[in-house]
Amino acid sequence: MRAAAPTRDRTATVLRVNEIFHSVQGESRHAGRPCVFVRLTYCNLRCSWCDTPYAFEEGSDMPVGAVLERVASFGTRYVLVTGGEPLVQEGAHDLIGELCESGFEVAVETGGSLDLTPLDPRAMVVMDLKCPGSGMSDKNRFENIDRLKPADEVKFVVADLADYEWARETIARYRLPDRCGVLLSPVHGVLHPRRLAEWILSDGLPVRLQLQIHKYIWPPDTRGV
Repeated sequence: MRAAAPTRDRTATVLRVNEIFHSVQGESRHAGRPCVFVRLTYCNLRCSWCDTPYAFEEGSDMPVGAVLERVASFGTRYVLVTGGEPLVQEGAHDLIGELCESGFEVAVETGGSLDLTPLDPRAMVVMDLKCPGSGMSDKNRFENIDRLKPADEVKFVVADLADYEWARETIARYRLPDRCGVLLSPVHGVLHPRRLAEWILSDGLPVRLQLQIHKYIWPPDTRGV
C-alpha cells in the first residue's frame, strides 16, 4: 500500500514583504474599518499614477508563518493582502490560504493582469481594471471577470473624462453591477472628486464613488497608514 504524500507546509513559504501595518481601510466598501495591511514586494505593471512605487523592489524575506504571527499581533481580524501586485509571487497563494484557514477575513487587492483562478475562493477580491490614462490598459485580463464573486469588487482609477468614458463603456459591456460591486476612484490630486461625482450622477451609473480616505486623514505620501 503506497504511503500518502506528505502535506506541504505552507507556513514555510518565503515571501518578499514590503511592509505590514495596522490602519483603517481607505478604500472599497469596507472603507473606515480597522485593517491589517500586508504589502508584498514587486509589481508587473507601471501605472502612471502609482502611489506605491517603493513596493516595486523594497522588502525583506519572511516565511508565511512569521507573517501570520505579525498579523495576529494586531488583534484585528480583517486583513488586506496588497502590493505592488501581490499575485506576482506564487507564494502569495500560500499566505492567503493560511490566513483564511486561521479565521481571518481576507481581501486581496490585485491589478487584474494575472490569472485569478488559483486564488482561494474564501478571499474577497478587489480587482483594478486599468483605464487608458494608467498606460497599462493593454494588460487587463478580462477573463478574470468571469472569476469574480458577488462579494468581490472591480475598481477603476479615473484620471480624466476619457478614462471615465472608457470605464462607463466597460461597465456596460460586461454588466459589472450584475456581477459584483463597482468602484470609481479619482486619481488623487489630478481629478477633483466633484467632477467624477457629477459624471456618475449625470449618467445614473450604478457604482460607488470611492475616495482614498487615508489620504485625507494623513498626508497623501505618508507610508504605513
